Amino acid sequence: MKKVSSFLSLLLLLVSCGITKNIKTADKVAIKVSMDLVNVNDDKVLVALDPGAFTSDEVSFYIPKTVPGTYSTDNYGKYIESFKAFDYKGAELSVSKTDENTWKISNGKSLDRISYYVNDTYDSEAEQEEAVFSPAGTNILKGENFMLNLHGFVGYFENLEEAAYEIFIKKPTNLTATTSLKALNNATVTSDEDAFYASRYFEVTDNPILYAKSDVVSFEVSGITVNLSVYSPTGIYKASDLKESMLNMMTAQKAFLGNVNSTQQYTILLYLSKIENDANGFGALEHHTSTVVVLPEQMDKERLEQAMVDVVSHEFFHIVTPLSVHSEEIKYFDFNDPKMSQHLWMYEGTTEYFANLFQIQQGLIEEADFYNRIMGKINNAKSYDDSMSFTMMSKNVLEEPYKANYGNVYEKGALINMALDISLRDLSNGEKSVLWLLKELSSRYGENKPFKDADLFAEVVSMTYPEIGLFFKTHVLGEEPIDYTKYLAKVGLEMGTKVEQSGYFLQGQVPFIDVDADNNDAIYVREGIELNSFLVDLGVQGGDVIKSIDGAAITLESIRPIIGQSFGWTPEKEITMVVMRDDTELSLKGKVGSPTLKTKTIVPVQNATPAQLALREAWMKG
Repeated sequence: MKKVSSFLSLLLLLVSCGITKNIKTADKVAIKVSMDLVNVNDDKVLVALDPGAFTSDEVSFYIPKTVPGTYSTDNYGKYIESFKAFDYKGAELSVSKTDENTWKISNGKSLDRISYYVNDTYDSEAEQEEAVFSPAGTNILKGENFMLNLHGFVGYFENLEEAAYEIFIKKPTNLTATTSLKALNNATVTSDEDAFYASRYFEVTDNPILYAKSDVVSFEVSGITVNLSVYSPTGIYKASDLKESMLNMMTAQKAFLGNVNSTQQYTILLYLSKIENDANGFGALEHHTSTVVVLPEQMDKERLEQAMVDVVSHEFFHIVTPLSVHSEEIKYFDFNDPKMSQHLWMYEGTTEYFANLFQIQQGLIEEADFYNRIMGKINNAKSYDDSMSFTMMSKNVLEEPYKANYGNVYEKGALINMALDISLRDLSNGEKSVLWLLKELSSRYGENKPFKDADLFAEVVSMTYPEIGLFFKTHVLGEEPIDYTKYLAKVGLEMGTKVEQSGYFLQGQVPFIDVDADNNDAIYVREGIELNSFLVDLGVQGGDVIKSIDGAAITLESIRPIIGQSFGWTPEKEITMVVMRDDTELSLKGKVGSPTLKTKTIVPVQNATPAQLALREAWMKG
């Protein structure tokens, strides 16, 4: 009788709490997510989450503030509307939004499910001063495509970041999903939906999904199955157009990496933007087994292929760092109160360095091209604070003035690795390198074993030489700029000059123009840099504020499609640019021509010594 009485008391308690549907507590059951991509109204997708039972009186739900790899505060919660919570009888519970990304639900013991609508980020990018980086963003275009970076659609409950997720997506019949997310084998899955499984919330955010009309090619690279999915709004490009260049590039990467391999599958999701009314942030975002790439559709095939090689190679190298070699800050990433690591010199710098080094080592580019890339990074790094501690910038990258220097991780970050690489080769008679170092660290740690952020430099020094410790102390932890000529001289190289082709408004990823946030976001020509022949011949000067181009008023919003259109300009195109120089308005006219830029470059020294040549061979040829 005593045992029966206890059982009845427990049963009555559960019923009184409203838990009749599911008596498993939330930490013991997978969170079921449903998304409706069919009944889309006003570019909004309905999302619902059904967790297990809660035992607390108040439940907090979060949409990420920041996600790994972006190093920016994006507040995805601002794209959420009509958030509602329901009890087990279907009645609404009281909900309060405590900040842009957090909802608190009262009477949590009665919470059955929540639902909300999601707006996409692509449509709002042009309207926002600090828009979400497109490869980390979301797109909703009913019946046409859905870019599902799931951190923008699916959130997490407090203390349930390690709970599993089952994601059911009601899909349009004409669209196909491409993702590295695991398919869910479940008898309840219907023919008009896809179902996926993630073992924890990080896996949800780490596996984007592209829904588009099926355009996927697959190929094998040293035991890795690569799936390339392409969305081209006008249909001008197909996945098959890029298969050969991607296969050659990734085959070369695997040859460069050797036995480093942390995945059996890799997915490339390429979203080509029309620019005029679409995504505007070009580049890519890495994940453990996939990458999202956003590029302008207006690029010609040769430039698109080269952009894909440069961008995807960078992202693929992230399988080494930070995906295999990372600190506790990365492993236990807090999506809403992130603690940043001090090692962006490695996470982004090493990866960007490898993305260039492997191309010369594997014969994809000529030596002159490699030198131009290094020189470009030396020039581009001048746009940032060269006396800022790199580790201090990395640790505080979400705040100013460090935030404004984040882009230097792709410039000086790569150059730090170049100097480190040459030093290791020099000290070890050509045997050790940055690649060797990352392989060693990967074998010590790996995906599931993080290092302590403050201990990495000491560990690297213990693996190498005291001189490496001095380098870190002086140029990475410290504030002393690097004299790159010193390291280039070790391999028989020096500075020279050259003339090269450029874009009309950009040189690579570096713009000739900028935005003046203190002057109503006026677009102006940057001062203190070498301008290309297009701007010089037109009569433009540094400091000029661009008022209009061919009659179109220039704003932060209108300049983006013009930059995209410039990829298709022919040399004979006539242009009229109205600028404000000091207090004088000037109308500048002329043909756009084929823009060139006179820049410094790196060239071999005459009569290099055998030791210099041997070290250069070890460095560039591996």
